[in-house]
Amino acid sequence: MNIWIFLAGLNAALAVGAGAYGWHALGDTPEIRDIFMMGSQYQMWHALGMMGVGLMTYRTPARALHVAGACLQTGIVLFSGTLYSFGGLSMVPVEGAAPFGGGLLMLGWLILAVVGGRKLRAA
Repeated sequence: MNIWIFLAGLNAALAVGAGAYGWHALGDTPEIRDIFMMGSQYQMWHALGMMGVGLMTYRTPARALHVAGACLQTGIVLFSGTLYSFGGLSMVPVEGAAPFGGGLLMLGWLILAVVGGRKLRAA
């Protein structure tokens, strides 16, 4: 089993469910709904990135790819989780979690870029 593909599918399914919940249950307050929906969108986009990590590990079993996957997963939890909490409960559970999670998301993508760039240079 490829953990990154498994987590990508799980995150994508959760993002769809969160999007449906946010749209239907939080529809009366556009500002709150928009924050919640942003969490869903970020979770989905980064789930797709994690799918890329999983697929890349079949051709390049680099430790850096696993670090990228861990950054994406942790970033999803911290960033999207904070937006879900704020949008759904009007509270931020851990101050600074969203910006830190966003930084991890960016780091995950940068690691993917470096690994992909190395593969292009080696070809």
